[in-house]
Amino acid sequence: MRPHIRRAISGVIALIAIASIGHAEPQHGIAMYGDPALPPDFVSLPYVNPDAPPGGRIATAEVGSFDSLNPFIRKGSVPWQLRFFLGESMMGRSLDEPFTLYGLLAESVETGPNRKWVEFTLREGAEFSDGSPVTVEDVLWSYETLGTVGHPRYLGFWTKVEVMEQTGPRSVRLTFNTEDRELALLAGLRPILKKAQWDGVDFAETTTQIVPITSAPYVIDRFEAGRYVSLRRDPDYWGNAVPFRVGTNNIDEVRLEFFGDETAAFEAFKVGEVNTNREFNVARWESQYNFPAVQNGDVVLSILPHERPSGMTGFVMNTRRDQFADWRVRDAMLHIFNFAFINEAMTGSAQPRITSYWSNSPLGMSDGPATDRVRAFLEPFADDLLPGALDGYSLPVGDGTVRNRAGTAAALAQMAAAGWTVQDGAMKDASGKPFTFDILLAQGASENQAIIDIYVESLARIGVTPSVTVADSAQFKERTDTYNFDMTYYRVGVSLSPGNEQYNYFGSETADQPGGRNLMGVKSAAADAMIARLLTSESQDDFVAAVKALDRVLTTGRYVIPIYQWNISRIAHSKNLQYPQDIPIFGDWPGWQPDVWWYAEQ
Repeated sequence: MRPHIRRAISGVIALIAIASIGHAEPQHGIAMYGDPALPPDFVSLPYVNPDAPPGGRIATAEVGSFDSLNPFIRKGSVPWQLRFFLGESMMGRSLDEPFTLYGLLAESVETGPNRKWVEFTLREGAEFSDGSPVTVEDVLWSYETLGTVGHPRYLGFWTKVEVMEQTGPRSVRLTFNTEDRELALLAGLRPILKKAQWDGVDFAETTTQIVPITSAPYVIDRFEAGRYVSLRRDPDYWGNAVPFRVGTNNIDEVRLEFFGDETAAFEAFKVGEVNTNREFNVARWESQYNFPAVQNGDVVLSILPHERPSGMTGFVMNTRRDQFADWRVRDAMLHIFNFAFINEAMTGSAQPRITSYWSNSPLGMSDGPATDRVRAFLEPFADDLLPGALDGYSLPVGDGTVRNRAGTAAALAQMAAAGWTVQDGAMKDASGKPFTFDILLAQGASENQAIIDIYVESLARIGVTPSVTVADSAQFKERTDTYNFDMTYYRVGVSLSPGNEQYNYFGSETADQPGGRNLMGVKSAAADAMIARLLTSESQDDFVAAVKALDRVLTTGRYVIPIYQWNISRIAHSKNLQYPQDIPIFGDWPGWQPDVWWYAEQ
């Protein structure tokens, strides 16, 4: 492990030494805990190539479609990358520190005692892509508009802003109505849009006719709805000399090509229609990446490490539905999911399983009973916690055989405890009503379909016959946004510095908010309390314990059937696409590949 990675990860264990008061004068950056690792006179981020040449093209194959180009609203299906390409903010996040921001649109940041307020000073010369200056008025409008009619990811922050005001020709201050040290950093990450563009236009409506004007390095050059989006590097981008931007955004064109399914997307890569592909299926990586372009060296296979927590990937059960309101039923679904057999079939058992939301990190729940601070934080909620939260819990794995006898027996026992038994070959309740549910999948997700096919066969062994619905990308988004599903594919990423986003993921108040991320419908006083505690912890030990406790609440809630984790990234790419040797701890965090890669003819 490289020294700078060790230092950064220790930010969770050692750098979380909370300052008693915030900075009292303008600074070049701000960290969640302690001070930024880079000095005021830093010239570039440590993981970029400051001498990377500009030029070239990167093209990716995306599965699905889109009907909107505004990533800042709830409505519509938007290419997920656009939020990172178009969303320039007052500050930018370093991927080499747990949670540290450096000046971008803002030349400086200042915070008051206990971070009850934060003030940003705009950098002179900051411009939108149309050449107009970024003003304080644009900043104020962006905060309020995103916080009131924007995507749900922005709404929670806005409710915690008590006062927002202009304090100078280029300065804006936000004062908060609650104790929460993270708010000063979240303020630095709100995208800034051009107010004048939206005069007389409904910002919240879906359209491909209006592309948000921002100050970011890329602009949307061409697109065809549902087919492709081409982003062009702005040759007049204002911020090329800003230290946070040096060595980034080197590629002239970023093109997103859309295909109906994974097979078509992979074939497009093989024939050179796109020139990079991140592979999630290790079996395919080992067996199908021997096509001519790989053999002759035109395509390079790179394996890149990262040190992020696993997050949660799998199939989520909607507790708003009667079928999954009982935790014992959810537990049965976990037992009948024959992970060992599925992992062998899908990956040759090469991928480790996700074991909790923060597995693969120092913040993950420990084996065995809860101890010390973790136990102390959870014990006030003992009567409401599910089995295992205090006494210890591990996910059922299966024995690797097709029949999985032990898992099947455990599933039958839990279903019986919940009032369901096998009658005439079908799982029914006392009144004879059969137990069934629908599994919602996105069109083109062939790997998820393969996993579900195996799962459906296992469910038949306990007399359960679910239906499977495959929806196109727009229908899938509409149904998941409104929680109109029984079970569906689920992915949530977490970081080494969890904060306010946890309310959106797992908070009771957001559980029924359309477009939110709490797909399982968690409404847990214990989870809410652990999120509040991690936001207000005043010591390293309390912060870590609060996250570990939250991990226990969520994992023992049996909300998601986890599949495998990806602790490395497998990226196949043109030999002309190159990346720095110094890989940050967050590795290929969304946007990292085109952000710091460059194109050079070989």
